[in-house]
Parts: sequence; C-alpha cells; structure tokens
Amino acid sequence: MTFKTGFIAVIGRPNAGKSTLMNALLGQKVAAVSPRAQTPRRRQLGILTGEGYQLVFVDTPGLHNPRHKLGEFLNQEAEESLQRAQLILWVIDAAEGPAEDEARIAALLAQMKKRPPLFVALNKTDLLTPEQIPAKISACAALVAGTEIFPLSAVRGNGLPHLLENMLAKMPEGDPEFEPDQVTDLYEKEIAADLIREACLLILRDEVPHGINVRMDEFTERNESGAYIAATIFVERESQKGIVIGEGGAMLKKIGSAARKEIETMSDRKVFLELRVKVEKDWRDDEDILRRFGYKMNKKKKKR
Repeated sequence: MTFKTGFIAVIGRPNAGKSTLMNALLGQKVAAVSPRAQTPRRRQLGILTGEGYQLVFVDTPGLHNPRHKLGEFLNQEAEESLQRAQLILWVIDAAEGPAEDEARIAALLAQMKKRPPLFVALNKTDLLTPEQIPAKISACAALVAGTEIFPLSAVRGNGLPHLLENMLAKMPEGDPEFEPDQVTDLYEKEIAADLIREACLLILRDEVPHGINVRMDEFTERNESGAYIAATIFVERESQKGIVIGEGGAMLKKIGSAARKEIETMSDRKVFLELRVKVEKDWRDDEDILRRFGYKMNKKKKKR
C-alpha cells in the first residue's frame, strides 16, 4: 500500500479563517482563533494522519501591509512557509471577497519561480446566499491563473471532505515525518500562551489586543492536581495595563477564567492559572524586544 504525505502552506490575509480551517480539518483545536485579525503570530504545524496518508498543514500569520516591525515579521513567517510546500492552500473570506491584501498575495504567488499547486478555500460561504457564490468564485479565479476553487465553511464543515480528497490527490508518495498521534509541532506550554492571548483578543476593547504579547513564566506539573501556569501579559502603554486589569482586577479575572477553560480542554486536566500584566513601551516596533519575545527577525541585506 502506498503512503502519501506532504506539506500544505495555509496562507491568506488576516481573519480569513486559516486557523479555524486547520482546526476543522484536524478535528480538534490546536491553533488559537478569534474574530480579530493576526491571531496567529508564528508558523504552526497541524498534522493530520489517516489511513495511508499524512498531511502537514503549515498555519501562518495573515499576509498584510505591515505597519510595524512585528507586522514585517508576520509577513516574513508567512512567505517563508511557501518554500517547502507541496501545495498552497489560500484561504479567502467569501463574505468580504477578494480585497487589497488578496492582490498583494496574488503578486507574491506570481513571483514564485516554481510554484506548487494552488487551491483557494473560499471560506465562510455560510454567510452568503447560494446566488452570491458564483460571482465570488469568478473573482477568486481571476486573481491567479490555474487556481482551483473550493467553496466551504470551516465553522460548519461544509465542503471539507471534498477539499481533503483533492489535497490528497496532489500529494506525493513518501514516508511520514511525524508519529501518527502527533497533531502539532508546538509544545503544550506554547499552545497555552496562545490560548491566553486568544482570550485577551476575544474579551478586550479594539485599541488593546494587537499590542498584547504573552510570556509563559512557569508551567509546572502537580501530579493529580493538574498543572500550575504563571504568565505575564505585556502591553505597550500604561493606559492599556489598566484596561487589561480592569476595576478591582475584574477584567484580568475574566481573561484568566476564559483562558483556563480552553487550556483545560486542550490538556484534558485541571489547571491553576496566574496572570500578571506589565508594560513594554512600543514593543511591536523594537527589534530587541521582539527577539526577546521569540520573534526571530531575519536581517535584511544591505544594498550595494
């Protein structure tokens, strides 16, 4: 029996539903999601192993027009994911349709010398009427020549079996790179940090979320008692710190409660979560702080 395997780069603009789609294909939550853009801030693998195949999805930050050093890093992460892929899965928000950022992605794909097969996942079709879908498909097809379009809804699961079948057809034969029961390359500690930030994105006001970073300070097993987790939420301004903490600590407690529930679901055990908030002024535009937070920026070559 032949075994098919390959890497699939999942790209798209922020908030198109890339992480939601990957979670849906895997049948479990491994990537943080929220209605706010730029929830993922690094590449994350989602590993789907079945009878005779292993698909490795590379979930990436959303490609966009960067406004700070962090934005440049996010684009860099997404673009680098294309280099090793056997297939590119471009997720487009059907409700909004192709927009300015899609044109940027189309230009990036057109520049690739040896581009792998390209699928477009026209996501969120559950928000459209059946009569609206053909025009959206035509608009997507006009972006890049030779594109296969798959209308679907990651939230409802519509169209996923058809997409999966076609992705498998494009995969080469080979040996699996990961154990059958492995579903991601991130450690539980890293996923927990993402889930804390996800809770912040879901609960806080619009002016705060993108200026938030989470650092794990302690992750200790307590045998039958579960795990003890201590983390620091970093913001860019003192005023944001007050918003995150809230009156009498109410907002921070709400964030902690939401994050704890998600972490317990992910880890299948009880968790004691302790959060604190600190200010790192304008950290998104400070390369030294970004490196300290784990965002490894590539140095640009100087022009001669």
